[in-house]
Amino acid sequence: MTGSRIAALGHYQPAGVITNHDLAALVDTSDEWIRSRVGITTRHKAEEEEPVDELAAHAAAKALASAGLAAGDIDLVLVATSTAIDRSPNMAARVAARLGMESPAVMDVNVVCAGFTHALATADHAVRAGAARRALVIGADKMTAVTDWSDRTTCVLVGDGAGAAVVEAVREGEEPGIGPVLWGSVPSMGHAVRIEGTPPRFAQEGQSVYRWATTQLPPIARQVCERGGVRPEELAAVVLHQANLRIIEPVAQKIGAVNAVVARDVVESGNTSAASVPLALAKLVERGEIRSGDPVLLFAFGGNLSYAGQIIRCP
Repeated sequence: MTGSRIAALGHYQPAGVITNHDLAALVDTSDEWIRSRVGITTRHKAEEEEPVDELAAHAAAKALASAGLAAGDIDLVLVATSTAIDRSPNMAARVAARLGMESPAVMDVNVVCAGFTHALATADHAVRAGAARRALVIGADKMTAVTDWSDRTTCVLVGDGAGAAVVEAVREGEEPGIGPVLWGSVPSMGHAVRIEGTPPRFAQEGQSVYRWATTQLPPIARQVCERGGVRPEELAAVVLHQANLRIIEPVAQKIGAVNAVVARDVVESGNTSAASVPLALAKLVERGEIRSGDPVLLFAFGGNLSYAGQIIRCP
């Protein structure tokens, strides 16, 4: 058995942008109301003919290029999403076809907003078990396709996008770059975040999620640090699920990450569900806000109420 690391990252957001002023023309809201309650100013919206697998493939292609790899170098594709319309072919298979791969294992992971950190752990486990050498792990969601645009409590939150990571086995003698996962769920609160119905629509019990995240998440996140062998004050960055700035900032403070850069991509991207963690991480790396080898806490929570987190080393 051997460990794994993130070799490279990539991200993609569609060209369409929705501002708070645009939303104020649709529902009873305002720029001030949205900023004060969730911290969001803009979000990206895919075109109707721009499906989830296309968003995912764009991000994956950038990650591959950054790693200097070809599509044929990948033997496992995992796509975390909860907004795929069709049951089959799954998004991973469609991404593999778009990239011209020949015979990778292809699986989708539906854990809603916590999907990427679950998929990253699954890829790490596959590498450790010798079932894969290199994997593409992608978080991609088209939340605007499952949004009720007459509901001001949810339509102000969502955006579309994708983030991808190339995960590969570390060389013999090297330290793993992906730490042990801590994951779980709160089944009694599974109803708090939902995408259900025909057509499917996103709904949530915002206050319940807010109370859980701000009170229960910090001690769980500190356990993630303990498993990863890093003290909170040693973290270079904290990348939480980009749900709400009023959750992200106090949680990061309660974790004790006093020296960390805190990802705040929610401000410009909104809640992109499974895409939010890799999207925010890729932007931090792209802007040079964290350096290669830096310890980073990834932690996401969402539907079911599922959660998963791990310490990774910046590629």
